[in-house]
Amino acid sequence: MSTIDPAQSALAVAALVGLALLALTVSRVHVRRDALVAVARAAVQLVAVALVIAWVFRHPEGVALYLGVMIAAATATSVRRIGCGARLAPHVGAAIVVGATTAVVTVLATGALEWRSQTVVPFAAQIVGGSMTAASLAGGRMRDDVARDWGQVEAWLAIGASPRQATSTFGRLAVARALVPAIDQTRSAGLVTLPGAFVGLLLGGASPAEAAEVQLLVLAGLLAAQTVAAVLTVRLLGPWLGSTQPVTTD
Repeated sequence: MSTIDPAQSALAVAALVGLALLALTVSRVHVRRDALVAVARAAVQLVAVALVIAWVFRHPEGVALYLGVMIAAATATSVRRIGCGARLAPHVGAAIVVGATTAVVTVLATGALEWRSQTVVPFAAQIVGGSMTAASLAGGRMRDDVARDWGQVEAWLAIGASPRQATSTFGRLAVARALVPAIDQTRSAGLVTLPGAFVGLLLGGASPAEAAEVQLLVLAGLLAAQTVAAVLTVRLLGPWLGSTQPVTTD
């Protein structure tokens, strides 16, 4: 049972937004409107998502539909971030789906989490989000590096390398860079920060041991999903990036 009173929560959010606006005003940083819009948008989106998830919890048959919509949105976001165009959306979507599925199925198959909508939806949602981030970071980094060092790609092509082979070095570097946030988040959990799932479970009444166990599952799942998604993204985009010089997004 939640221990948070809605009225007090709303008051706290208003106070925190006010503090942020005050700091921006004093420092004469002109992003106050952006900050207000961001909070308002978050509030609307979270209320909408809460209603949808409540419906999914009551109708488990809606889990696949909900996750399908989430994957479609994640794919569209990554495609826009990478700048690869709608033609390659299936490649990016496949990388996200395979990465997320690998982690979710592994956790459920081991019995670490129950096959219930109340556990599958929140866990899978975080994993899909992580896969999207990894695909965006890896694909975007690889695209920019290939555009900047196109001469190196042409040199490989000139001696008979395939487009994928010509961009493989850039792909490996892009994957390594894309995984930095996930590795740092995992390494610093509990020492530098208390991750969201851990805090949420504690606020919901779970014991510290239970919160730590679930959080470790989430962190390990994110690391696995992001690794697979990043690797697949650069491999699937390699032939495209090595065929025509991309335009840098800088």
